[in-house]
Amino acid sequence: MIEIRFHGRGGQGAVIGSEVLTHAFFIEDKYVQAFPAFGVERRGAPVMAFCRIDDKEIYLRNQIYKPDHVVVLDSLMLESVGVTQGLKKNGSVLINCKRSPNHYRDLLGDDYQLYVVDAASVAVEHRLGSPSNPIVNTAILGAFSKATGLVKIESIEQAIEEYVPVKKENNKKAAHAAYERVIKA
Repeated sequence: MIEIRFHGRGGQGAVIGSEVLTHAFFIEDKYVQAFPAFGVERRGAPVMAFCRIDDKEIYLRNQIYKPDHVVVLDSLMLESVGVTQGLKKNGSVLINCKRSPNHYRDLLGDDYQLYVVDAASVAVEHRLGSPSNPIVNTAILGAFSKATGLVKIESIEQAIEEYVPVKKENNKKAAHAAYERVIKA
């Protein structure tokens, strides 16, 4: 079983992102599960969302405490939330940021595979949200596809087409652009 935890802020699209990702895995004939965890429900508040993927039926119904992969939609969360808490050794961390991956390597240590992508700039380029509040979820999914190799970018694009209610083409282009721009530490 593969377990993925998303960390974001209300309004960034973490919940929809986790649902689109699980739909992409479903397209590839996997069993999937996606669910959110909210604190205070307001824009900007910390949000977690979870995905489980397996080749067989999934019976677990609890939060993910030991993820294989972590996706961080807001790099500022690294300062206030333990995003790598429980992350399995050699798991991956994908961060939406403008900084070099080496900046985060010093902060997070060497136990994880580390990837960065400027999903916010990609989202703005493709008119997803605004410069002050970019919607980064579909862009980060493209980066996840490239970073982990677990799901095809074509499946991400198909899931966007089938699941995302607005700006389907912009979202697919953002996912593909981030796929091309992800950087490994």
